[in-house]
Amino acid sequence: MKMSEPPVATMVRLDIQNFTLSRGRHAVLDRVTLSLPAGRTLGLLGESGAGKSTLAMAIIGLLQAPEVGLEGSLRFDGEELVNLPETKFRALRGSRIGLIFQDASAALDPCFTIGQQICEPLKRHLGLDDEQAVQRAVDLLTSVGIPDARSRLAAYPHQLSGGMQQRVMISIALACNPELLIADEPTSALDVTIQAQIMELIMNRVRALGSSAIFVLHDLALASQVCDDIAVLYAGQIVETGPASVVLGRPLHPYTVGLRSCVVELDSEELQPLSGNVPSLSEMPDGCRFCTRCPHAIDLCAQERPPLETWDGRQVACWMVDRLMEQA
Repeated sequence: MKMSEPPVATMVRLDIQNFTLSRGRHAVLDRVTLSLPAGRTLGLLGESGAGKSTLAMAIIGLLQAPEVGLEGSLRFDGEELVNLPETKFRALRGSRIGLIFQDASAALDPCFTIGQQICEPLKRHLGLDDEQAVQRAVDLLTSVGIPDARSRLAAYPHQLSGGMQQRVMISIALACNPELLIADEPTSALDVTIQAQIMELIMNRVRALGSSAIFVLHDLALASQVCDDIAVLYAGQIVETGPASVVLGRPLHPYTVGLRSCVVELDSEELQPLSGNVPSLSEMPDGCRFCTRCPHAIDLCAQERPPLETWDGRQVACWMVDRLMEQA
């Protein structure tokens, strides 16, 4: 009888374990634990100030000691990123890890042409000569839908529309075929009429490369369309994480439920905005940081942080989740 082959283990592209980022005495990110397999897309969701962009900036090495305090582990393809020397981060950025900033007009250098900004990482990371880099830049701009791409290489950022600038940013981020793409609110600065085009463009390129991707988003409806997995952050803590269809389809943590209730596109039965405000870092409770706004909180919630445990196909950090499941 033929023996069946053991299943092939999925490679973990990014492994985050108990990662804490502090400013002074206060933890902006508090013991974050996440795992991103190769070839999958992860959406980071939460209100402004949840820590989504901070986590993205830490992964790519734009927040480092001594500016901030770092504890725990960030491993990219097995390599530890916490306290990685800047020289090694420079070898990763733009090469193996790409970043699409929220506002391309602010991220692109106004003093250099589009061609210079695309060709520089191609020559540095891929070793292309001038002619090869120019041809690759033309191909990249063409692939993201920029007409007359060769002539655009001589343009400066201010000479392009916002949508064109974002397409250039995508070209730069994907120029060296990175294994991991981080997109920080990549369409929020754009007109709604081209947001869908830009997201489709990014997803097509990510899938074509077989890359993993992290999307920092506010839009839950968009996250449900483009993300395989979801991680919900509140005030620097992961409160719920798992497959997008599970987390957004039937959320368990009270915060995720509150976020979903604000979104018409997810067919919420009753639109109800979250009450209260996020506490300041100096006033954060010792336990669950959402307890000051949670309608189900008990004394334990403010005193002891709940562990991130598996419930119904996802991980949830909530002392009351078993009771909430019974009421659902």
